[in-house]
Amino acid sequence: MARITALAGGVAAVLVLLAIPLLAAPAAAHNHPSGITDLVTPAVVRVEAVSHVEITLLDHIGELKHVERSYDLPFASGTGAVVNPEGDVVTLRRNAVNPDDVAIYAANKIFAEHHKVKIPLDYKKHTLKDDQLNHHLQECYPPKTSTATCIIDVTTDITVFPNVSPPSTGLKYKCIKAGKTPDTPAVLVPLTPAAGSVGMPTAPLADKVPDQEGSPTNVAGFTGRPGPGVQETVQIAHLAKGGQAGATGRPFADPEKKVDEPVKLGALVDQGLAGAPVIGDKDGHVIGLLIGGGKEATMLGVREITATLAAAKVAPRRGAIDTAFEAALTRYHTKYYTEAAPGFQRVLELYPGNVVAATLLKTSLAKRGGPEDQGTKQAVAPLSRSTPIWPFLVAAGVLFIAAGGGVYLLWRRRAPDRPAELPEPLAAAPPFDDAGSQTVVVRRSQPFQMVPQQQQVMTAPDTPPVKYCTSCGMRLGPAHRFCGYCGHPIET
Repeated sequence: MARITALAGGVAAVLVLLAIPLLAAPAAAHNHPSGITDLVTPAVVRVEAVSHVEITLLDHIGELKHVERSYDLPFASGTGAVVNPEGDVVTLRRNAVNPDDVAIYAANKIFAEHHKVKIPLDYKKHTLKDDQLNHHLQECYPPKTSTATCIIDVTTDITVFPNVSPPSTGLKYKCIKAGKTPDTPAVLVPLTPAAGSVGMPTAPLADKVPDQEGSPTNVAGFTGRPGPGVQETVQIAHLAKGGQAGATGRPFADPEKKVDEPVKLGALVDQGLAGAPVIGDKDGHVIGLLIGGGKEATMLGVREITATLAAAKVAPRRGAIDTAFEAALTRYHTKYYTEAAPGFQRVLELYPGNVVAATLLKTSLAKRGGPEDQGTKQAVAPLSRSTPIWPFLVAAGVLFIAAGGGVYLLWRRRAPDRPAELPEPLAAAPPFDDAGSQTVVVRRSQPFQMVPQQQQVMTAPDTPPVKYCTSCGMRLGPAHRFCGYCGHPIET
């Protein structure tokens, strides 16, 4: 009986324990909340490009001289996004390829400095009044000939500044593929491998541009080199109807017509957000790059980006840093701050400079165990409106009662045989003798009967006499000294 009771109690306890995880378990992973940019901003980088010119002027006027100069001509500053752990970056051609012929600028500058003549310092070819100097100037301009008076070597230095703390001094890159116009994609690769065994954070690329008019997006980029005084700039924008994801891009328009989004975004392009990733509001993936400038800005679609990456044989993919960061980010945005904090700490172990992870870790630690922490709420109040516990408790109670009933029935089945029902006393039976043996009335479901003390029943000669308890009437064994049912002694 004890074993069966324990089994019933154990099953009931299991039901209650099964209910607790359902109530206390945190919400399952889901799409990130609307407007999230955190998946992309760790991979947003500042891109700066400089044309470096080495020029030697061969002065044939008078005594032969070699005049050497070097000039650094910054021509672009914009934004890009890392697309794989190796550190490969996608941006715009204008951020990587100088559209001007810096050799012409260098020729104008060295002639003006050495010969003390007035020549505009620009990218146009000019003439001088002095025929001899003018001849030498024209021979200095590219293209190079056998009679050239200048030897010019032009290289492009591209520096990428990741979003890290402390601020990076910059990583050297080169452009391996670019479109034909300034607002087409360009692919940059580092001259040295990315530091660390797991590489850099990456930005996930979407499959396509949303078709719906008014689809909300976010634009994230840098107006300067990332650092304590320059954080990423994030602006909300909406895709307008029409336009193709191509050279002209997809237009922007505020569906409520409260903000002139092309003008607002065009100003951001001029401030350094050219090539900034446009982030879809649905899942936080990159759907394009910001292009344009002035009073007009549009979006270059993601299909043009992936086509250029394929032509450059660069495969966009996510890495170990991204996996750890996205897991922690899911906990953070569902307000499970206690669980999010170790995740962000792991991200910082993999990539110590991650500014976004460090900021979110600080917030998680500040809110850990507080009133907003959903993990703490579940631990303090396991009852949930969405999953009430009372059905489990009722089921456990029913199971316990059923098990108890089974135990009782089993006990009744194993109980000793009850005495055979005796006939009721005859109406003409003589009255009881006060001096005789005492009789006991036993109350049962059967009619009352009176059993004399140690009444003997005639049996066969070889069968021992059958005895009954004088207290309860139960049948006694031949060797019993006490009643097995009530414990009354047999000999009284």
